[in-house]
Amino acid sequence: MTTRNKTFGPVDVVIDQHVGLLVMNSPQTMNTLDLTMLKALEAALDELEMNPDVRVIVVTGSGDRTFMAGGNIEKMNRYQALDFYHEFCLVIHRVFRRFEQCVKPTIAAVNGWALGGGAEFMLCLDIRIVAEGAQIGLPEINLGIFPGGGGTQRLIRQIPLCQAKQLLFTGDKISAEEALRIGLINRVVDGGLLRSEAIDFAKRMAAKSPSALQLLKRCVATGAEMPLAGALAHEAALISLTFDTRDAHESMAAFLEKRKPVIAGH
Repeated sequence: MTTRNKTFGPVDVVIDQHVGLLVMNSPQTMNTLDLTMLKALEAALDELEMNPDVRVIVVTGSGDRTFMAGGNIEKMNRYQALDFYHEFCLVIHRVFRRFEQCVKPTIAAVNGWALGGGAEFMLCLDIRIVAEGAQIGLPEINLGIFPGGGGTQRLIRQIPLCQAKQLLFTGDKISAEEALRIGLINRVVDGGLLRSEAIDFAKRMAAKSPSALQLLKRCVATGAEMPLAGALAHEAALISLTFDTRDAHESMAAFLEKRKPVIAGH
């Protein structure tokens, strides 16, 4: 598959070997989360999600300083309640939920600060690989507000409640190593190797059956919000669908024949 590049304002997209790389590329603003960035992220996701060649999506920032530094405080200070709700809050929830519900697996390659909305964005992505020296935090309480991009609800569902409350109530930033210790991220790597590590990880997943990956992601995401009895029935229905795919039977045949499967993508 040939490499293809495309730009959506402050977001660049590169597609190569079944991996879609989404790069937030506004270093002058430290990838500040505003309406321009949100709309660019949504357009880039449209491109990657609809492209049949893309099986896994990697999200990162340009450079080595910032993944995403959160909202534009000067602009936020101008909002009143209803304006903030309609003009910004509904948009960020829609875009972040779209990334969370993306049918394709996503990997956050956190190359620097992930603060405020940047941390909330990371919480929407499936796998998190973080550079040494990066910092993660939800400092909104220091501004007299609190996270409004889903951070309060996703954080308490992903790490122990007492740890989530500490991060939310203090606004403290934590290191990549501490984030790993409390189970917020998957791996800490040398910053110079971050992007290659994330892409290699994505290629490992892209070598699997994309149909099975997508059904598996849906099974986990929806099952987590269901009572156990319903979640088990949901799992049974979704795994049954994999037996109608060529890749499943090819992979099982390859296992029996002691060879590498040829994944066709369907």
